[in-house]
Amino acid sequence: MQTISTIAALRATLGQWRREGLSISLVPTMGNLHEGHLALVHKARQLGDRTVVSLFVNPIQFVAGEDYETYPRTLGEDSRRLGELGPDVLFAPSVQEMYPAGLQGHTRVEVPGLGDILCGEFRPGHFTGVATVVAKLLNAVQPDLAVFGEKDYQQLLVIRRLVRDLCLPVEIHALATVREADGLALSSRNGYLSARERRVAPVLYRSLQHAARRLGRGEGNLEAVERAGLQELREAGLRPDYFSIRRGADLSQPEGAEDGLVILAAAWLGKARLIDNIALHNQHCTPERNRE
Repeated sequence: MQTISTIAALRATLGQWRREGLSISLVPTMGNLHEGHLALVHKARQLGDRTVVSLFVNPIQFVAGEDYETYPRTLGEDSRRLGELGPDVLFAPSVQEMYPAGLQGHTRVEVPGLGDILCGEFRPGHFTGVATVVAKLLNAVQPDLAVFGEKDYQQLLVIRRLVRDLCLPVEIHALATVREADGLALSSRNGYLSARERRVAPVLYRSLQHAARRLGRGEGNLEAVERAGLQELREAGLRPDYFSIRRGADLSQPEGAEDGLVILAAAWLGKARLIDNIALHNQHCTPERNRE
């Protein structure tokens, strides 16, 4: 596995692969890798002839007061774990390399509407930062495909929208959320949880499951289901930002029980902001299986 830190060197390597007729897959990450990230890399290796994993803690997707300065940076351990898995390139650029014009005057990519709701409401500007860095990475690598996890469902839709709207020739593949045995979705920020908080954290996924079962029994009052989910989180000691039932295609508000709904939640537990979701594939509200 090569470790590359500049776009020029990256493009030189990728250019040779393209001349050989090889397909290229990309897995963008912010590092501090866990088994969920590694599952994305494994899938990318299956789908493409050559795989690039990017590792970049993107400053412009952190909003004021968030953990950019303290976000765990574990390049050495990440490199070791990736070396065992076998991607071809680890692209680990500096902030200067990604934003040579500086953070304030840099061109930014917005996905209006979709990037302003749910997490976008509570983290204003976050998805502009995500869309900008993903657009830059897709332009730098120009992969045939890129693989993202479904844990951040809203982010996945934002990326699909920007690829569509900007006519980028890349396929976006989604991989189901990887979970601990007790249901907690894997996340780099789970490391912020104390031992007590870690025991409490699975209630987020359980609250989504409870909501899915209510919908499956024919509950048509979506607002009541959402209120119950919020109450469950608060009673467990979490501080929810939202608990919302939306249309899975575009996160718009449904008018009632419909096909293709998704239940999404975000909540704080100590210093950790946890997010999760359950996608439902029909009116019986059965959790959707991994589509890959």
